[in-house]
Amino acid sequence: MVKEITLRQAGGSVTATLPKDITDRLHVGPGDRMFVIETEQGVLLTPYDPDFDAAMTAFEEVRRQYRNTLRKLAE
Repeated sequence: MVKEITLRQAGGSVTATLPKDITDRLHVGPGDRMFVIETEQGVLLTPYDPDFDAAMTAFEEVRRQYRNTLRKLAE
């Protein structure tokens, strides 16, 4: 899907307004954090946090390695 948006000056920043159908599909609203990632194809705007994904991947490895210890701690 291609949507055209207009950039506007807001103080010292430039803002972009996202159409309602896109914010509904992304489940985001006013005050939510979004991440801008520069790619070879352009700019990616996403609610996905790459640092959170890396932390969860590290947790999965630790959880597998220490599953018995974590089970005992949960008792």
